[in-house]
Amino acid sequence: MGRRVLVGRSTPAFSTEVERGRLRFFARAVGQTEAVYSDLEAAAAVGHRDLPVPPTFLFCLEMDNPDRGKFLDDLGIDIRTVLHAGQEFAFHSQAYAGDTLTFRTEVRDVYEKKGGALEFIVRDTHVTRDGTPVATLTSTIVVRDPKADRR
Repeated sequence: MGRRVLVGRSTPAFSTEVERGRLRFFARAVGQTEAVYSDLEAAAAVGHRDLPVPPTFLFCLEMDNPDRGKFLDDLGIDIRTVLHAGQEFAFHSQAYAGDTLTFRTEVRDVYEKKGGALEFIVRDTHVTRDGTPVATLTSTIVVRDPKADRR
């Protein structure tokens, strides 16, 4: 497999707007019952300029990338050999409904286990608002070598 050469490679950036309706739906879906995530008055009462983005909602917005499957396609990776192995979030500033956020992903690390049968690709997605850091989303995927099943 040997994809170590990918370290430092970036995907094209994309931007998406945070919509209030999606924030409210997400808050309900994940059981976030605090009014600050659904009611503008409650949000303003605690100092927010609009509905705040719940922490893991940024992962959902990352899925808005119109070319999200292109990274794996360009590498010739069959999606059936991929597992999501981990997700981490580092927050730098609060995002709100109405913000336009930009997402840029780069490969931070690639390493193998089990004699190359499993390849781990670690990617950092940098989320910004007008150039100001909002968060860094780190995801790790595992690519299984289909040939390793026949060894």
